[in-house]
Amino acid sequence: RRRAVRGGGRRRGFPGPSPLTGSPPQALVDDTEDVSLDFGSEEELALRKARIRHPLATFFHLFFRVSAIITYLFCDWFSNSFVACFVTILLLLSFDFWSVKNVTGRLLVGLRWWNQIDEDGKSHWVFEAKRVPTIAASTEAEARIFWLGLIICPVIWTVFFFSTLFSLKLKWLALVIAGISLQTANLYGYIHCKLGGQKSISRVTSRFFVTADVPKRQTRGISEDRTEERGKTGTR
Repeated sequence: RRRAVRGGGRRRGFPGPSPLTGSPPQALVDDTEDVSLDFGSEEELALRKARIRHPLATFFHLFFRVSAIITYLFCDWFSNSFVACFVTILLLLSFDFWSVKNVTGRLLVGLRWWNQIDEDGKSHWVFEAKRVPTIAASTEAEARIFWLGLIICPVIWTVFFFSTLFSLKLKWLALVIAGISLQTANLYGYIHCKLGGQKSISRVTSRFFVTADVPKRQTRGISEDRTEERGKTGTR
């Protein structure tokens, strides 16, 4: 009886031998068992795919400054009017300065700088660096495009300055100086933003320790006053 029960009994999930082939039973996989597939984090995959997360900001970061350089080089082909070329290039430089200062720097590298005037009428420059997690930060491609465009274009305008100076094209000298000043101002501001992040940490820590020492000094002063009062009462 025991042999019959052992031979004829079937466990749940394990079929008996095949009547045709006589092969041994094979284990069936339970449908309710969870199978974990390691595809990595969805945010990391999305970040890898989106190498440029802000295509519009990246485009306009290069569009205005490159258009100003191309218009300066080939303006004689488009128009014979010096005033029209001068105004067009100056507008492109102004649009580039505003967009880089207020939009593209904040989106592409998380940096921002501006000037504010306090109640006393004093001017203060503020340089900020946004601290965000690596997933929400800008990609390496965006940062490279930002810094390359920010550094190379002022160098090109500096070359234009010496070329106009040596070729005695003095009528273009004011425009070239305007291009150098506008683009160098953005470069100077963002370099301060980049380097100011490390300085701000030391400032915050120094302020923290200073504020932490204040209550200690106050408690020391109070304890000293109390000991002095006790000494006076004791002498009396």
